[in-house]
Amino acid sequence: MFPTRIEIVPSTGIVEQVRAHVPLSTTLTVTCLPHHGVERTVRKAVELADLGYTVIPHLAARSIHDRAEMTRIMRECDSAGIREVFVIGGDRKQPAGTYEEALPLLEDIAQYTGGRMRAGIAGYPEGHPKVQPLDLLDALLAKQHLATSIVTQMCFAAPKISDYAALLRREGVQLPVWAGVAGSVPRTKLVSLATQIGVGSSLKFLSGKGPLARKLLSGDRYSPATLVAELKSNNNQAGTIAGIHLYSFNNLDAVPNEAGPASSPAALQQH
Repeated sequence: MFPTRIEIVPSTGIVEQVRAHVPLSTTLTVTCLPHHGVERTVRKAVELADLGYTVIPHLAARSIHDRAEMTRIMRECDSAGIREVFVIGGDRKQPAGTYEEALPLLEDIAQYTGGRMRAGIAGYPEGHPKVQPLDLLDALLAKQHLATSIVTQMCFAAPKISDYAALLRREGVQLPVWAGVAGSVPRTKLVSLATQIGVGSSLKFLSGKGPLARKLLSGDRYSPATLVAELKSNNNQAGTIAGIHLYSFNNLDAVPNEAGPASSPAALQQH
């Protein structure tokens, strides 16, 4: 059975949604979007932690002004019992302050917390639209001594995720890899969201009518059940995937009998 983390967006009412649909035993991650800012991410993460959830706030380097703000965030996390963060460069066009990428922020977090704060970093099985593949690998190698895990960008092809995790091992990146998987969501919404974040060739099936599309879609809704089953099968052979990072898009009340047995957060954890 794969451990499962559920990613949520810190929108209005999300804390109430989580309380209604997600058990306290579930680990949550909270995104940091450019138009929301890091303050909202940390605020919602603290609220959820105070309710008893294990929470991992995303910290986008380009949204943090300076070391003083980083220090304040670390203090708030520590007070709330938050022991892990997810550090990315972020999509903000212009940095809010001194941090332009993830590495300097990781270094400052490690120095301030004495290495006590665990940190996840991002991986890209299908590449990044703005960064060359070798540069992505070099960045992971440079950051891995400051990190405790890798979470992959959303991907729809189990072989790509498994091959990516195996590639990292061969190249000397030893961090646990969490597979980024989309939760149950209408196909049109998923295509729009995935296109915005630069997901590549594995997305093409969503627009087609071939056997792969029929296998992974239930009507006009995508279900992660088949992908998770394939990852589990591949992992039994290679053992390269640590768990599932479920991109929920705040669709926390997905109905299992509409989109497959692993479509809802609670059901997926039992897969």
